Amino acid sequence: MSLRIGIAGIAGRMGQLLSEEAAAAGATLAGGTRRGDDPRALFQDSDVVIDFTHAHAAPVHAALAAELGKGLVLGSSGLSAGEEKAVAEAARRAPIVYAANFATGVNLVLAMAEKLAAALPAAQYDAEIVEMHHRQKVDAPSGTAVALGRAVAKGRGTTLEEAGRESGRDGHTGARGTGTIGFAALRGGQVVGEHTLLFAAGSEHIALTHRSFDRRAYATGAVRAALWLQGRTPGLYGMNDVLGLR
Repeated sequence: MSLRIGIAGIAGRMGQLLSEEAAAAGATLAGGTRRGDDPRALFQDSDVVIDFTHAHAAPVHAALAAELGKGLVLGSSGLSAGEEKAVAEAARRAPIVYAANFATGVNLVLAMAEKLAAALPAAQYDAEIVEMHHRQKVDAPSGTAVALGRAVAKGRGTTLEEAGRESGRDGHTGARGTGTIGFAALRGGQVVGEHTLLFAAGSEHIALTHRSFDRRAYATGAVRAALWLQGRTPGLYGMNDVLGLR
């Protein structure tokens, strides 16, 4: 029997792409929810639910996955610390893949970012992250940009919170802090997603850039994650696990 995949927000742009990719992968489309629907029935009818809706829905969907023993692929961005904690708690009873970005290329860039940060001393190489998205995006910096910042911090043996974030510079801000991680968010047009990580030293610059031209890249990765979840034990997984990067 093929894997039954449910799509939260099936009527949206991502929902439609996810439905197409699930069918292309040979999975069974178990159904989907639309704005205002009760998601419980979808979880009951699915083996794995894919959720790219809104951050506030993540704890609700994670709790249902835990209660009913179903898998969850979570791609919503902008989760608060409390919402992330709720997802992690639910993952003690359900297998959940939670990632800032499901595009294969982005996850390879994240892996490279950590390795570069480990090799480039923070005292000599300033880390700056520039991202651009479509004008409708409501959170900034993007979840992928934050993930890049966390990868840099991890490579340097610290956390993003401990390293410090610099963003929204305007006016007389003073000199850049050594070891901090900078963020710049651009919004306009219909850009699907562009991210550049720049390591800037006095004598050289090193840049990693990823550009998404079609949201289908995210849908393909999410369906791949859903298929990977089949038969997994409860736990909080990431795309590194799905792609075998660790």
